[in-house]
Amino acid sequence: MFKTVLIAALLALGSSALAQDAQEIVAAADRVRNPGEPFRTTITFTEYVGGVERDHDTLVVFSKQDPATRQFRNLVQYAEPARDAGKSVLLDGQSLWFFDPASKSSVRISAQQRLVGQAAIGDVLTVNMAVDYAATLLGTETIQDAGRQPRPCWHLDLVHANDQAVYNRIELWVEQGTFHPIKGKFYSDSGRVLKSIYYRNFQEQLGSVRPVEAVIIDAVDTSLATAVSYKDWRAQEIPDNWFQRDYLPRLQIK
Repeated sequence: MFKTVLIAALLALGSSALAQDAQEIVAAADRVRNPGEPFRTTITFTEYVGGVERDHDTLVVFSKQDPATRQFRNLVQYAEPARDAGKSVLLDGQSLWFFDPASKSSVRISAQQRLVGQAAIGDVLTVNMAVDYAATLLGTETIQDAGRQPRPCWHLDLVHANDQAVYNRIELWVEQGTFHPIKGKFYSDSGRVLKSIYYRNFQEQLGSVRPVEAVIIDAVDTSLATAVSYKDWRAQEIPDNWFQRDYLPRLQIK
């Protein structure tokens, strides 16, 4: 009798998890990844080939949410290596602009453009997945996180819902209870898997526990990996004119 009641309770719990609205789960995971206030953070990308470091880039990212669209406006400035210091990337509405102070010109680029290793420009940008993607809950499963620890997760399928979505489709695993993003699998427009991202090292930053590290693994050659480190989180008021393409040549960031 007890066994029957226990099985019924477990089934009911599973039904409750499956009934959780997929879009709400993604929105909750967005709040884990992204502060709600204007902020800056420093991101370092380190590329590894067969476990040996090959390249790295450090960028400072300034993000501010547009309350009308719930999209983030992003300004990215290169800090390292020295040859790239001062170069910038601006997400202005649906357009991405790359600015080089040497030429004092800005050109349109794609979010898919390679940054370093397996990281693309779109992986730097602060985005609200719940705005850019339509989510479907595929079920629940326990997966291994970046430290090979089991995590009970919601498994979601995200399909691009507007032109600002960086990827055509994403599979996302979000930990039940905490809403921590654990793993993402990212697809091209042709349906090919490009890479997987594992989120790790969750720490208190700007009012919430957030992942401060990630590992990007190439889908074809798993010996190619890029480590991502987020540091120096700060709440900061960001002037609106920083997000204007015409202002980039005059931008002075300290």
